Amino acid sequence: MPKAVRFNEYGGIDVLRVVEVPLPEPAEGQVLVRVKAAGINPGEAKIRTGVLHDRWPADFPSGQGSDLAGTVAKLGPGVTGFGIGDEVTGFTDLRSSQAEYVLTEAADLTPKPANVPWTVAGSLFVAGTTAYAAVRSVALRPGDTLVVSGAAGGVGSLVVQLARRAGAEVIGIAGPANHDWLAAHGVKPVAYGEGLAQRLREAAGRIDAFIDTHGDGYVKLAVELGVAVDRIDTIIDFAAVEEYGVKAEGNGHASSAEVVAELAALVADGALEVPIAAEFPLTEVRAAYTQLEEGHTRGKIVLIP
Repeated sequence: MPKAVRFNEYGGIDVLRVVEVPLPEPAEGQVLVRVKAAGINPGEAKIRTGVLHDRWPADFPSGQGSDLAGTVAKLGPGVTGFGIGDEVTGFTDLRSSQAEYVLTEAADLTPKPANVPWTVAGSLFVAGTTAYAAVRSVALRPGDTLVVSGAAGGVGSLVVQLARRAGAEVIGIAGPANHDWLAAHGVKPVAYGEGLAQRLREAAGRIDAFIDTHGDGYVKLAVELGVAVDRIDTIIDFAAVEEYGVKAEGNGHASSAEVVAELAALVADGALEVPIAAEFPLTEVRAAYTQLEEGHTRGKIVLIP
């Protein structure tokens, strides 16, 4: 029987289990995918702890994960456009991609470009579509100056690259260990911590837009720096959205196979880098989330079933 990640109650990393489950059977319009790689994301950790219960409740026993890449194992009735063995990337809305086999809607898959590594293809959906939506939400124009918090994280590392492609000057807030990476991608790095507001003023002069991928007061900082609220987007600080009226456009605003295909094509062309911080076997899912929840990783952490 295939293995899958499950948890039976809200809690810490210790509630995660890798268990044997029945092989899923694709229904009308569905595809069964043999998973080659599945990215993990901070939002999944928050769902597991229960802090997002009011917004995204879990049904127990619950699986985990949306990101996936793999090969087509079986087609449900009515599915066209894919064949057995095809290499695909995409997502599932069933919180179940951290597994050896996963069911997904055929409409949520797109062919994986041959030169995109499995680890990248399998971790592209959540971070990639979130970054795509966030950049779009702040309506960047060539010459604008954008500040990004968490600029080297899973989402932030893609936000800064997409913003540069839009013609913006980008200032990335990150720890010193990530400054060289940011600079190599045309981003002006600024260290977080005490005195940040002054460092941003000195680095930018004028700040036109702000994307917050980290939370912890960055929306308040953006408002205090004079950024218009309709050009501030946070993917994480929902309390600040209520308080200040800023945007909260992320994954749900660009959740489509078409966007994944667009991003995968950029990766294939060498126009977008998806940094891979670490790879873990599926059976070491606890270790993967331990590293994720420590923070300070550059890019994505990926499970390999």
